[in-house]
Amino acid sequence: MVTLTPIIIEGHPFTAVTVSLPKTTLLTVSNEVGYIMCGALDVGLLNNVLADRKIVSGRAVGVKTIEQLLKAPLESVTHEAEELGIHKGMIGEEALLKMV
Repeated sequence: MVTLTPIIIEGHPFTAVTVSLPKTTLLTVSNEVGYIMCGALDVGLLNNVLADRKIVSGRAVGVKTIEQLLKAPLESVTHEAEELGIHKGMIGEEALLKMV
């Protein structure tokens, strides 16, 4: 099952997506600039193979809900995210606010 949920953070709109799969759940929160995602995100792939796309993204591990994703520290971020001031250890919600 796929669930889309609008989220407002400090007045800014984002879209939360939860994809329930066998034995795992994919989580992401995004806007038109970028996104944060659960541990399924391959930041190395985005930074290396897909570098020309300049994707703004961050990865949090060990999260099971959108609420946890918003409060978790990011384990890794893309180079493009770093250019916006998003860094490893920043919580998801703070990273999203750097994307507005």
